[in-house]
Amino acid sequence: MGSLVGCGGGATHGSKAAEASAAQAERSEEAAEKKQEAAELTKDSELLAGIENKKREETAKEDAKKIEAAATAKAKKREQAATKKAKQKEEAAVKGIKQKEEAAAKSIKQKEQAAEAKIKQREEALSAQTGTSREAPKTGEHVETNPSSEMKGSAPPAARVQG
Repeated sequence: MGSLVGCGGGATHGSKAAEASAAQAERSEEAAEKKQEAAELTKDSELLAGIENKKREETAKEDAKKIEAAATAKAKKREQAATKKAKQKEEAAVKGIKQKEEAAAKSIKQKEQAAEAKIKQREEALSAQTGTSREAPKTGEHVETNPSSEMKGSAPPAARVQG
């Protein structure tokens, strides 16, 4: 009976070792799976980080393009405004010059008219004093003044027409 017990005891011990070995294998397999999952996770994280970096770079490039386009548009707008302002200044200067020229021409014309009026007034006054008109003699006529009467002062000078 004792041998029976010993045999039975050896079989139990073998099955415990097999169970322990199976459990060890299962734990090793689980550890390997965890290690593989961790490696995959790390790989996925790196891939995701790379994608995010690329996306950030693209976004930064797009933002830079937008900023550059806005700056270009702003510069173009400033240039157009400066061109418009310069054109307005030039037009105003030309207009001012034209107005000054017109005013000068008008002033000259007024002075000429005033001078002509003054000459006419003096001629009329002189004509009234002498009693003769200052019309030009007809062709072939000779106008002569009497110098002797002018010297005496008795009578105003008279014109004699000789034909």
